[in-house]
Amino acid sequence: MTEQVASLTDAAYKGPALEVDRDFYGAIAEQTATRTLVDSFEIPIRSGRAWEVPAGHVCRLLTVDGPQVGDLNIWNRHNPRERFWAARTRQLQAAHVTTFDRLWSTLPYIRPLVTITADTLENYGVDAEGGRVHDTLGTRCDPYINRKLTGEDFDYHCHSNLVRAVRPYGLTEFDVHDVLNVFQCTGLNDRDQYFMKTCPAQVGDYFEMFAEQDLLMALSTCPGGDLSVPMWGDGAHDPIEVCRPIGVEIYRIDDTLLEGWQQPALPEYAGGHALVERPWS
Repeated sequence: MTEQVASLTDAAYKGPALEVDRDFYGAIAEQTATRTLVDSFEIPIRSGRAWEVPAGHVCRLLTVDGPQVGDLNIWNRHNPRERFWAARTRQLQAAHVTTFDRLWSTLPYIRPLVTITADTLENYGVDAEGGRVHDTLGTRCDPYINRKLTGEDFDYHCHSNLVRAVRPYGLTEFDVHDVLNVFQCTGLNDRDQYFMKTCPAQVGDYFEMFAEQDLLMALSTCPGGDLSVPMWGDGAHDPIEVCRPIGVEIYRIDDTLLEGWQQPALPEYAGGHALVERPWS
């Protein structure tokens, strides 16, 4: 009985599709001398920016001035209906992701958008309060819930920043989706309620992703900054003094490191669920 219970509380999803070639991705992370920097920029405080990352390239997010939380969205560059799916990533990988985890796309595409190749906070682990970093648990802050909680309007929540960021690419508010909270420390308390803690990142920490497809990424530098100041409730005030920019670097990877790599294929499911009623077998 004990073994049975243990198996039921192990990871629910398993299979070859979840296996990662650690030697391949490890070499991409380690052999940085052969990379070519193709773009770099900083996203100022309380703003957002979108950018393209070609398949086979690496994108690095880094805390250039100290701790700062970023809310990340990802789309297939050629088909924005294929985009990051936080809930399924949480099931297939973990509620908090790190090196060798993947960020998965929505149905009916359901394939990796990126594979995480490096994370300087991967050894943060679980702190005394149960906090972990880089979470898929919470979503972006937005002006609608802010209005409900405070009765005030504020136009620089992550949702708003992301909306403005993707507008030049022909996307709208309806394309903005649940995020990966990069550098954010979160968890569930003993009442199973979501909590946010002060970001543990320091100057120079980074989170790096290998693009499995041609991608459009967008990031908001959260108006909560490093989240050391409560956003609502007791002690809450405008935390602009703890807001900092986030840097973005995009690298082309040497072709020799990409030998044998292919972009992930679509599922081979025939799609009959919407067209044909199949009898149980």
